[in-house]
Amino acid sequence: MTRFRDTLPPGAKTFEARLQVQWADVDIAGIMYFAAYWRFAEYAEMELFRELGYPYNTVFEELDFWLPRVKAEAEYHAPALMGDWLQLRTHVERVGASSVRWKTVIFNERTGEASAVMTLTVACMNRESKRSMPLPAAFRERLLEVLDRDCT
Repeated sequence: MTRFRDTLPPGAKTFEARLQVQWADVDIAGIMYFAAYWRFAEYAEMELFRELGYPYNTVFEELDFWLPRVKAEAEYHAPALMGDWLQLRTHVERVGASSVRWKTVIFNERTGEASAVMTLTVACMNRESKRSMPLPAAFRERLLEVLDRDCT
């Protein structure tokens, strides 16, 4: 495992969430399974959208678009164990005309260390035609308001 180096620029807007590692998240040794981190990253994504004023249960119907993943990157730094509480810190790194990239750093409260870093890039797609489209203007503007401008 590589050592975590925090690259969050000073003053970057972050969104926080917290989850506990459950039985379904671990392998036979009680260590969090690598793919389970993506479920935690998706929870952080839902919280990001909610805090932006676009909750997942309504945003796609209201704005008539999807955000499929086009790139997913993961770095694993230190194991999390069943019962550990994990802090999820998300920030928006890039907002394009039709895509967005955000990063979630998953910190283990028990150890004080980063367990993983998950980076997602999503592209805006029309729900009916399944073709690329620009991000809805109001949604894009809200993302630009919280953009980590040092990472564009």
